[in-house]
Amino acid sequence: MLINSNNSNTSNHKIVLPFYLYAAIAFLIACILLLFSADSFNQNHFSPKLLALTHTMALGWGTMIIMGASHQLIPVLIENKLYSNKLALTSFYFLAIGIPLLVYGFLTFNMGDISKWGGRLIILSVLSYVINIAISIIKSKSENVHILFVFVASIWLLITAVFGLALIYNFSTNLLPNDSLMYLPMHAHAGIVGWFLLIIIGVGSRLIPMFLISKYQSTKILKIILILINAAMLTYVLTFNNKLNIYSIISIVAIITSIILFINYCRIAYKSRIKKKLDNQIKISLLSVMIMTVPIIILILILTLNYLNDKSNNNLVLSYGFIIFFGWMTAIILGMTFKTLPFIIWNKIYKVQSSSNKFPNPNELYSQQIFKLMSTIYVLSIIIFSIGIIYNLIWMLQMGAVSFIIVATLYNINVIKLILNHPK
Repeated sequence: MLINSNNSNTSNHKIVLPFYLYAAIAFLIACILLLFSADSFNQNHFSPKLLALTHTMALGWGTMIIMGASHQLIPVLIENKLYSNKLALTSFYFLAIGIPLLVYGFLTFNMGDISKWGGRLIILSVLSYVINIAISIIKSKSENVHILFVFVASIWLLITAVFGLALIYNFSTNLLPNDSLMYLPMHAHAGIVGWFLLIIIGVGSRLIPMFLISKYQSTKILKIILILINAAMLTYVLTFNNKLNIYSIISIVAIITSIILFINYCRIAYKSRIKKKLDNQIKISLLSVMIMTVPIIILILILTLNYLNDKSNNNLVLSYGFIIFFGWMTAIILGMTFKTLPFIIWNKIYKVQSSSNKFPNPNELYSQQIFKLMSTIYVLSIIIFSIGIIYNLIWMLQMGAVSFIIVATLYNINVIKLILNHPK
């Protein structure tokens, strides 16, 4: 169980729930943007609509919910209280205000004050988050490889945010030697690999065995993964020139190796599990682990075609981004939300009644039927939209986007049902 009702170190639900609620609404908005951006998927990937969509997914959906969940998980990992609830709420407010400003700037392609203020507020949010984690770890006597993943990932998030703001400034001033478009791959992969991949592996390697009720843990493998990803990212950033070279190949091989090691880590945890019957939340989380192989295949195809033809295949680039944000990242969030949030709500409502037998199971606090329906439509949405991208079929893209809107609506219904839960 992620949240022990008797653990006084767990964070107050008041600092965690706003992140979950905001992320749920952002996911719905992103899916609506996906529908109105369907025509952009047969154009260049650097377009206002797609920039707005990508940052809504990356910041409003992924980063927001990961920050919220980590505020609850960090005390469990370090066996000590979170340093500051005020800093946690500060990171939320800065991020909550900064995201819509930045997204609006991208949507209107206005890289002026609105976009800049959005970027500044996001940096302040991430800085508050990093300081909170750092001091929490320093004050704790517990050593944990999982918290190391979280902290290092947060540093990469800060780097991504600072560099992103630099790219915005570069539109109006000659801040960087070249135009912002050239540096976009580095900015994107600092966030995707440095932030999302690191923190998902760090947290997933703890939660997946826990929810499978598996005793498998390998600190050695996790440390190797941590070293490989950071060495790859540092090599990639320090030698970046937007062209395939020996350094970028080494970086890609190191990242692919780390992903394979993580997939094998989850496979061993799965095979050694005590809980033989898997619930739907774990199934969709494990689906996310399997989806990790798809972007690797697409990236290899992109690099191969780029090397042979000296140009990128736009459909493959768009498929790459779509699978990462709407596939891999979204799948793990959909699954883990309903493994973590019910315990947070249960702990909030029924903690004082823990000595009584008259209280529900955490899984009874939301609708299992809605979750099953959401999961089924989600898988269909991925398939439909992917086909639409590959074959440039606008009607399939629109159909897939409508399906995603249904998924996000069902997700919101269950999240709101959980948050508004009252003791009976």
